[in-house]
Amino acid sequence: MSLQIVILAAGMGSRLGRALPKPLTELNDGRSIMQQQHDNVRSAFGDDARITTVVGYRAETIVEAFPDVDYVYNDRYDQTNTSKSLLRALEKTGRDGVLWMNGDVVFDPRVLGRAIEFIERGQSFVSVNTAKVSDEEVKYTVTAEGYINELSKTVRGGIGEAVGINYISAADKKAFIHQLGRVDDQDYFERGLELAIIENALLVEPLDISDLYAVEVDFAEDLERANLFV
Repeated sequence: MSLQIVILAAGMGSRLGRALPKPLTELNDGRSIMQQQHDNVRSAFGDDARITTVVGYRAETIVEAFPDVDYVYNDRYDQTNTSKSLLRALEKTGRDGVLWMNGDVVFDPRVLGRAIEFIERGQSFVSVNTAKVSDEEVKYTVTAEGYINELSKTVRGGIGEAVGINYISAADKKAFIHQLGRVDDQDYFERGLELAIIENALLVEPLDISDLYAVEVDFAEDLERANLFV
């Protein structure tokens, strides 16, 4: 199936303490974090999947490593958060739905296989892990109907964590772009989704991948955990 993919890779990733952008961090199997993302995308969606990567910090190193994808440059990468990087990408991807992921996620390739059913029926989703709820992670609650209600790091009574792999349908995209434009520069993209849910009545489903691995690599201990799976 043909699909538009966005990878958010503009940040400095200073918490990991590496000179290169975090997506270029090498895993134990010899691939970079971003290479395993590309491999997972191609495995699930084939060569027709169009990948657009948002770059900023040391952009040339990512472009050199992956010359055959499209790029969007966030020249304010050191002043903005993922909301503004994603906004720039969505504005460049036309009217189609978009699957996007943080550039530091190491994940089971079966995650994307599980997402296909949602994408084919045009259902926006947030991938979630209900096995743990950490204070420092983006958490969520759901409505009585099972759709995402609250989505942020400050959610109280969260029933799981957002994983960093998400999809916005073509029908929901315009409202989401509008809300991403409204949020503060330092907001995460989840704030834009939360506002679209509240103000535009977007129905966003949680995609439960608790039985599969997905690790956002922020710290050295996260990288150690990710390397247990690859």
